[in-house]
Amino acid sequence: MATSEGNAPRPGPGRQWVDSLQRGRVPGPRLPQQRVVDDTGPSTRSVHAGTYEDPVTGAVGTPVFQTTTFEFTEDSYAAFDQGHIRDIAIYGRYGSPNQWAVQEKIASLESAESCLVFSSGMAAISTTLLALTNRGGHIISSRDVYGGTFNLLREDMHQLGRSVTFTDPTDPDAVRRAVRDETQVLFFETLSNPLLKGLPLKELGEVAAESDLLLVVDNTFLTPVHLRPLEHGAHLVIHSATKYLNGHSDVTAGAVSGSRKYVDRIWSQMLKLGGSLDAMTCFLLERGLKTLALRMRRQSDNATAVAAYLAGHPAIRRVHHPSLPDYPYRWMPDLCTDGYGGMVAFEVEGRDETALKLLDALRLPVVATSLGGVESLVSLPFNTSHSFLTERQRSEVGIEPGLVRFSAGIEDPEDLLSDLGQALSSL
Repeated sequence: MATSEGNAPRPGPGRQWVDSLQRGRVPGPRLPQQRVVDDTGPSTRSVHAGTYEDPVTGAVGTPVFQTTTFEFTEDSYAAFDQGHIRDIAIYGRYGSPNQWAVQEKIASLESAESCLVFSSGMAAISTTLLALTNRGGHIISSRDVYGGTFNLLREDMHQLGRSVTFTDPTDPDAVRRAVRDETQVLFFETLSNPLLKGLPLKELGEVAAESDLLLVVDNTFLTPVHLRPLEHGAHLVIHSATKYLNGHSDVTAGAVSGSRKYVDRIWSQMLKLGGSLDAMTCFLLERGLKTLALRMRRQSDNATAVAAYLAGHPAIRRVHHPSLPDYPYRWMPDLCTDGYGGMVAFEVEGRDETALKLLDALRLPVVATSLGGVESLVSLPFNTSHSFLTERQRSEVGIEPGLVRFSAGIEDPEDLLSDLGQALSSL
């Protein structure tokens, strides 16, 4: 961004790069037919923001534009000539009405200028990190990230000429000490997987500002319903839209939102890596987003009820959830609104063998990977998301034997608690 390919980057590449761009930008891409509902609440935005109002049929929902290419017009040629092809329907990989509709909905929910959707959350993460760093650049992250993210950072970034330091994101001074002259990006999760460690977002925003760095956060667990990181110092926010944004366990997608200047850079990288999202999946994601605020409130209430129930159960050694009195990351209530999402982590007395018996005894939650769907899901990190770590390494980040990750769905809370009760009693 700030240097040639073969040289080590200068400090502060993020803002130097942005300041060097002179062409003005507008929010979007946005078509004249798309609905804008600024200054409304999250449920209203979830339903209406970005919807394509078809001028021919008057369709209430965004139609599916099932095409790979669009007829050239004078606007198309002008876009090629003037360098704004992201704003014109030209080719499906560059952008389409379905992409723009769902992107505008997410951008509105995040209070962002622009959004870009991808074929998966990992496509969003890898494309963003490659777009905002260059050869010789340095990334600061944490071991408390999604397993796929950790493997990308640990196994692949050095192959691409980027170095990575893993540190404790809940300690801003530790992050500050990890900063080097060549550091370009801080990348963390707002609520970590699987222990729900809360990110001191405002303090890390200050660390980023001190050294002219970019703060990029993965907000998958909380969603913009509970936390909007761009309002607290982050430059870009990423989601695995496979999870809560879609919410029905039937779509794989990712998203990144932020300033139009940053997102345009990521879009340019996406064109080369190819992780664009097809029209039908965009349609399904937009449909799922319409109930985001409603789903998140129910799932957050269910997770809070589960956490409170488990915290008082004799078969449970420890519960990890922001609503509990012993939760150590006390800044989270000041950041989050209306709850903390649907995730709970807890440790059963005994070891992983006991936790496996618990999963066998549960009747309602589905034993499966992923999270954020309308159905409750349950899994064990030791044999799924963090199986690549040794037991000692898991213990170093706080993943103790017997840890269970529970993704609360929208079921009736009394049914979830009853099922947990009978399963724990069977142990």
